[in-house]
Amino acid sequence: MDDITYDVRVYKTDVYKGKRVTTYTVRWKVGRKTWKEAFRNAAQADSFRSSLLTAARKGEAFALKTGRPLSWEREEKALTWFTFSLDYCAAKWPYASPNHRRGIAEALTDATEALLTTGKGAPAGGLLREALRAWAYSGRLQNGETEPPEHLASAVRWLERNTVDMSDFGPDRQGPQLARQVLDRLSRRQDGTPAAGSTATRKRATFNNAMEFACERRVLPVNPLTLVRWTRPRVAQTLDLRVVANPDQARRLLDAVRAQGKRGERMVAFFGVMYYAALRPEEAVDLRRDHLVRLPDDGWGEMRLTHAEPRSGSRWTDSGKPRDRQPLKHRAPGETRSVPIHPELVTLLRHHVKAFNIPAGGRLFVGPRGGIMTDRTYLGAWRKARETALSEREAASPLAETPYALRHAAVSTWLGAGVPAAQVAEWAGHSVAVLLRVYAKCVAGQEEDAMRRISEATRPKSP
Repeated sequence: MDDITYDVRVYKTDVYKGKRVTTYTVRWKVGRKTWKEAFRNAAQADSFRSSLLTAARKGEAFALKTGRPLSWEREEKALTWFTFSLDYCAAKWPYASPNHRRGIAEALTDATEALLTTGKGAPAGGLLREALRAWAYSGRLQNGETEPPEHLASAVRWLERNTVDMSDFGPDRQGPQLARQVLDRLSRRQDGTPAAGSTATRKRATFNNAMEFACERRVLPVNPLTLVRWTRPRVAQTLDLRVVANPDQARRLLDAVRAQGKRGERMVAFFGVMYYAALRPEEAVDLRRDHLVRLPDDGWGEMRLTHAEPRSGSRWTDSGKPRDRQPLKHRAPGETRSVPIHPELVTLLRHHVKAFNIPAGGRLFVGPRGGIMTDRTYLGAWRKARETALSEREAASPLAETPYALRHAAVSTWLGAGVPAAQVAEWAGHSVAVLLRVYAKCVAGQEEDAMRRISEATRPKSP
């Protein structure tokens, strides 16, 4: 064949030290032509040169047109899992919320670990996972980066060469075995212990969607997961009653927040909207004065929610900030949700707006320095409140471990008070099916009331 040769010579790496950067150039000769490849990192240059030397010493043929070993060309033409996963992630990114993007990256990272063809030469010290989560499935798409950061470049190049070919997922090849490998990895944490059932199920759904995407693009003839019997992990479907505070406990917690000085004064209404109006933390963070439709002197008020600001992490948002303003959960952009304001919460909010001079359109709740309310700020206040407001036995239990438990308490209280499920679902921003499956619980203390009623109903009648 006239287009290949075995006449190959690899030279020492040339090093050029400029004023700002140092360039490492690998030179090699294929037939009569000399080729070169420049790198900014010595390790990258050494790795590339070593690969050329290995191919030459094995007696591999080199292509005269490209100057590369023929085996490299075959690898480049094959569609590897890593290359496919980049395409899949890019297709999903524009339409996924920041939290969903993070979930996709976590699932694909775990799947990639199960689909490596070798461990030889693998990057150490967590670089492989960092290369996947911080660049391949994140920074590359968020910032439009075409090349990975210098410290991750060698890990990315290694991944490009060492994941299975997508054709191996075919039913007549290793499809079922590879699918099983991935499912086993998705069901475990990094330390090898079993993952939570909800986590494994969520990651499995992402991998299944990727396989369906491969079928849609005609990369695969069939989804390999359909060829595998997988026992779905048991996932808790109902609320753990132990986390739900009763009205007395909730008021004690709010009083303990208020007692934390100026910071507590600013935050008591923040926790109040979770307990009395069942707001999610990300909805409370976004709450503006304009959302308070009615705050009467007496009786019930009303708020109308328009957005939420979930904390996703700066790596996953379009703005590069830890939080991006998003439509309400489970609602289309532009949809709103009206929630009644309990009279006690009306009092809290009226005091808050007046005491802190909240302007029209201004955020109701801000951090100590006037910026957005952060997790660190409100979680610190909440932990202190639990320590002072709860008894030793209560504090040692899961009772109100997180502020989100206040939302659970609100919804459970509404249901326990006999409010129709459809109305509770509307106020809470849930479907009725989810509400009845997850939130249909009684607050602490109502079991005794139920048992008392049963005792009264079954008590023998006196003659």
